[in-house]
Amino acid sequence: MSSKALDSLIERVRAAREGRGSFAIRGAGTKSFYGEAVQGQLLDVRSLTGITRYEPSELVMTARGGTPIAEVEAELARRNQYLAFEPPRYPDTERPGQRGGTIGGMVATGLSGPSRAAMGSVRDYVLGMTLLNGKAEVLSFGGQVMKNVAGYDVARMVTGSLGILGIICEVSLKVMPTPSYTSTLRFDCSEGEALDLMQRWAGQPLPINATAWWQGALVVRLSGATTAVAAANQKLGGEPIDNALAQRFWLGMRDQSDDFFVAARRALAEGAALWRISLPTGAPPLPLPGDQLIDWGGAQRWWITREAPARVRQIAHQYGGHATLFRARDKAAAASGLGVFSPLKPPLDRIHQELKQAFDPDGVFNPGRLYPGL
Repeated sequence: MSSKALDSLIERVRAAREGRGSFAIRGAGTKSFYGEAVQGQLLDVRSLTGITRYEPSELVMTARGGTPIAEVEAELARRNQYLAFEPPRYPDTERPGQRGGTIGGMVATGLSGPSRAAMGSVRDYVLGMTLLNGKAEVLSFGGQVMKNVAGYDVARMVTGSLGILGIICEVSLKVMPTPSYTSTLRFDCSEGEALDLMQRWAGQPLPINATAWWQGALVVRLSGATTAVAAANQKLGGEPIDNALAQRFWLGMRDQSDDFFVAARRALAEGAALWRISLPTGAPPLPLPGDQLIDWGGAQRWWITREAPARVRQIAHQYGGHATLFRARDKAAAASGLGVFSPLKPPLDRIHQELKQAFDPDGVFNPGRLYPGL
């Protein structure tokens, strides 16, 4: 991979390394709220843009890290294909009313949308990657087919690392055909009933693509072959939701612009925090105060609460999961010194430290963004 844009970034990394400087990698800037506080000089990587290879018959697309997600999805839609993990697209800071995000930011954060439990995460679709590390070296990992890994799978390891290992220059992704038919059903039920239903359905051959429960309503999306979806509709019952209304709802869930997340932003202004709790799918209701939304078949619980961070983490751990401080008006204060992400156990912390040392020994990229000290 060679370009003037990449050459310019290489020179800037060399200079930063020599001068003991650091960079905060920035694409569209739509996910700057995620993780620990941004530190270092802003390094805009949107000059690394463009789709470099697309093979619809092979279900593979390669794009540079600064390429807008919208551009990739528009090209895929022309061939009736899509990003099955539904990456969230937050409001574009430079284009009011538009949804933003870049391919590099999508991979660096590793965030997935409503279909995560059924279709897999961002990491599951990353085939290969080109990375500019903190030594100003351009490294390539993986390839453009699923069975291309021998040894340590670095490309997927970089996914979700929040840029602490280097600049994602180019990514090859597996894409999927758009489902031929989709329908959405609504069930009025309590939290416990919703969790029981989702657990029971998980053991059946149903084309369930996404689920969400909030304030007494469980919403279920079915996707796949027309006959399979029709049969599931008849078996499950529930109230059918108009397709246009359902599409708006699921887009709101994906981009976190639905009513729950609007309520969360209001609550943040009043001192509450939005937590994301990851749990085993069979976990029961959690004894935490505040408003809650459940998705991913019960494996992800969003909580708007004023509860102390130590208590939130204690409950998550007690039920077999972990908690992430997703949003807060003042994250440092809201985390109470405990960090945004659950602390790593000593063996994992050592691995993280060794990886950071191997890829970015001088701490050029996103210092402290994933964990303090990395």
